[in-house]
Amino acid sequence: MYYKEIYVFDGERPVKAVIRNYGPQDFDGMIRIQQECFPPPYPAELWWNREQLASHVERFQQGALCVEIGGQLAGSVTSLIVDYDPQHAEHTWEEVADQGYIRTHRPDGNALYVIDIAVRPAFRKLGLGKWLLFSLYDVVVELKLDRLLGAGRMPGYQAHADRLTAEQYVDAVLAGELKDPVLTFLLRCGRMPVQVLPDYLEDEQSCNYALLMEWRNPFL
Repeated sequence: MYYKEIYVFDGERPVKAVIRNYGPQDFDGMIRIQQECFPPPYPAELWWNREQLASHVERFQQGALCVEIGGQLAGSVTSLIVDYDPQHAEHTWEEVADQGYIRTHRPDGNALYVIDIAVRPAFRKLGLGKWLLFSLYDVVVELKLDRLLGAGRMPGYQAHADRLTAEQYVDAVLAGELKDPVLTFLLRCGRMPVQVLPDYLEDEQSCNYALLMEWRNPFL
């Protein structure tokens, strides 16, 4: 089981945080995270439900992490192990995540795949999203996996889609000419671009595109 205590900062004030695996006792809090992070018009049926959360815990609790501040759940990240073939990288979120139930988890696979990360709005200034991803890097190293993978949304792309292809938009973000709320955050977390994925997830802001990004295990 994963357990880590760290200090994060609210301005100049240190705040103690705990990162650990989530379990059945956290399900109400996990659903509250989803509700706050994805309010209407985001469809409520796409929030995690108790059956999905139970499947995360049953199938791969090592990859199911949450962060607490003062005893309150402030954020979470969910992952599973996949068997990744770089020669056949195209996929959709539903194919990998099994619509959120992770019955696609492969204990004998070679890569950790992030399917969700969320931090409650009241806690976002503390940098918890970065710490949750860093904690999954620990899991990659502990399990001797090749890499961490995940496809980042491109919510800034819609405003530029009339003049840039998705690949050109990514190149502009990488060159520092544009800033994307998700891709720029993931770059700050050490993720490296792999390839653009079309029709990854129904997402109007991203025009259904996502950027597959990786963090490779430096010990392999």
